[in-house]
Amino acid sequence: MPPDAHSFLPSLLVFLICYVFIATEWVDKTIVAILGASLMIVTHQIGYTEAMGKIDLNVVFLLIGMMLCVNILASTGVFEWIAIVTAQLAKGNGPRLLVLMMIVTAVLSAFLDNVTTIILIAPITILITQLLEIPTTPFLILEAVFSNIGGTGTLVGDPPNIIIGSQTHLSFMDFLIHLGPAAVLILCVMAVIMIFRMGPQFQVSDDAKRNLMQAEPRLAIIHPDRLKRAAPVMALVLFGFFVSHHFHLETGIIALAGGVFMCLVCGEDLHHALAKLEWNTILFFVGLFMLVGALEVNGLFELMGEKVLGFTEGNLLVTAIVVLWFSALFSAFLDNIPLVISFIPILETIIPQFAKLQGLAPDSPEAMTLIAEPLYWALALGACLGGNGTIIGASANVVVAQIARKNKYKLSFFDFFKIGFPTLLISVTLSTGYLYLRYFT
Repeated sequence: MPPDAHSFLPSLLVFLICYVFIATEWVDKTIVAILGASLMIVTHQIGYTEAMGKIDLNVVFLLIGMMLCVNILASTGVFEWIAIVTAQLAKGNGPRLLVLMMIVTAVLSAFLDNVTTIILIAPITILITQLLEIPTTPFLILEAVFSNIGGTGTLVGDPPNIIIGSQTHLSFMDFLIHLGPAAVLILCVMAVIMIFRMGPQFQVSDDAKRNLMQAEPRLAIIHPDRLKRAAPVMALVLFGFFVSHHFHLETGIIALAGGVFMCLVCGEDLHHALAKLEWNTILFFVGLFMLVGALEVNGLFELMGEKVLGFTEGNLLVTAIVVLWFSALFSAFLDNIPLVISFIPILETIIPQFAKLQGLAPDSPEAMTLIAEPLYWALALGACLGGNGTIIGASANVVVAQIARKNKYKLSFFDFFKIGFPTLLISVTLSTGYLYLRYFT
């Protein structure tokens, strides 16, 4: 029986008000999420115990653990070393440097996260472009764009994937196997396009090349002993992600244990390390999980699932394409994190209905492989790649704009849009073809 509209209207109203404030950033989005979740509980849209149960601790643990690991590694200077070595490998050639920096950014984003990668790489990029006397702003825009592309390929690369992986119990290897090829395809195509479109403006003088080649990358490593201790722990954490599914372990506990262990091995005071975490991001997730949980318990997603199924007339391919393009275009102008948290319950109501149409048990391995996974991959591709559309579409874009302004570079909404939105259209078109060829032929 369809849910009663009156049952979810109050919770939907609270959610929409919160969403407007989150999207416009008139008020700090963490404050909005926590106050919105509190209002849901106070007005009895969801019980306190039930709201706490909606918080995905696997996501919270994964964020805390990765933040601990990355902060310790960043203190060694290893990321600066990577940037300088990359520039020297390009021998100061502007177009070649552009490609290498985009590849490095995408690879780092796949195994750290796109915001962290931008925070680490962007300041070094500014120094290198100043040294080579080439335009800085296009480099920064492209690094944000390629960080979002690289983050699409793994479970830990982008917050939407972290949420999807935790909510659906898809493993690190599942993401790598299914989304990795799509990310590599898009990376290669966009790199070629950007070389032809933007390469000519990155011409470097001979004097600037000589100055770059005289730099000594080893001097960037300011704590070599700490790096020797931290690097094996980070390798162990990544290995744990690869094998987690075989040992029935969640990536969150692996990351959290790895982060605390790295503090121990490196002699880092845990209290000091925890104080440096981005607690506003973590609390934003906590509040958002409770906000969306209230919508779920009041039946909104069940009704939306029925509407989507009716619109696509039970065609799984059309449904996957609708999910892909809707999430991509939506993510270009609003935050992709609440989109994904809201969309997963909708898919969870659709999947059993598709399974029933095909004569499959909803919780069977066949239903997961043939129905659920293509829909989840469509959502992940759309949410991650859609963030490239505008400067407010992804957290990495906002961060790179802040870094540019801090260093007195102008990076406007339109500057980003000219590069980012065509990238969105091309990458989502490629993703449409990828989904069709891999899962529907």
